[in-house]
Amino acid sequence: MANIKDVCKLAGVSKATVSRVINQTGQVKESTRNSVLAAMEELGYQPNTLAQALATNTSNAIGLLLPNFRSNYFGSVLHCAELGAQQAQKKLLVVNSKNSADGEREALDTLVNQRCDAIIVYSRHLTQQALVTLQECYEVPLIILNRLLDSEQLHSFGLDQQQLADTAVEHLCQLGHQRIACITSPMESETGQIRFQSYQKTLEKYGLPYQPHWVAEGENTLETGYEAAKQLIAAGVEFSALFACNDDMAIGAIRALHDHGLNVPKDVSVIGIDNEPAAAYAIPSLSSVSLPIEQLTDDAVRLAIHVGNKCSSEPVHYRYVGSLVARESTQPYRES
Repeated sequence: MANIKDVCKLAGVSKATVSRVINQTGQVKESTRNSVLAAMEELGYQPNTLAQALATNTSNAIGLLLPNFRSNYFGSVLHCAELGAQQAQKKLLVVNSKNSADGEREALDTLVNQRCDAIIVYSRHLTQQALVTLQECYEVPLIILNRLLDSEQLHSFGLDQQQLADTAVEHLCQLGHQRIACITSPMESETGQIRFQSYQKTLEKYGLPYQPHWVAEGENTLETGYEAAKQLIAAGVEFSALFACNDDMAIGAIRALHDHGLNVPKDVSVIGIDNEPAAAYAIPSLSSVSLPIEQLTDDAVRLAIHVGNKCSSEPVHYRYVGSLVARESTQPYRES
């Protein structure tokens, strides 16, 4: 098995130079770096990661905390994060927080114990103060996704949830719909609360009535979108449009409307949020609000790598907005 001395001999450099290349420290000419990397590859030399971590006080690992692994949305986050980490020659350690506040705390403890250099936290349930308190307990920097924070201790990369919901509901209003029902995301989450409040405020902006019985709560899944739409139909709610707070619930709702003999969009226009790949291939294709999730994740991973390499950075807070993608599931209101 090759060792560091073999690499030094083949590359024609000192042990100190090979160490600088491996640990990405100090100044090394690009040609020398390439020679060392080529020698390592030829010899099949694998650095001792534990020794590296002790020498550099880094683990070369970035942590990623996600609420679950089921949806295409989180699949995109995971794919982008893995690609960014791989390009930076970092390991990505991923933990499921099981979509709860306690789960987020437990997942964070797990990643901290793995000595991650930085942790990207997709947080739905912990308050800003709770996240600040955790950051004060940990030496590892936390980068928060899915939240628009104003903390001086945390970095955050958040979607403007109000803008996303406003865009979806305004589309229905501008098409002339006045009786607009809503299937919310879980109301225990900040995202669910903001999107629901935006729905209410947009109705008010257009002088339209809000009726509590026009609203049903879902869990961001196809099944709960289907059941929530059935609940609205069974309650005798008459609506010409439906805003579902994510695409999976919108697609589930379309099926429930179909099963009840209602045509989309002739009888009911439907819109969601996320612009998942399935939205374009549903029948009818689903109008949605597209999210810049890849850009958000790429930016967060770059910062995680930067601070994980012990490069200082003042807390940054980035806000991302969505864009309307109008398809077949929405059309102008017509009297029946």
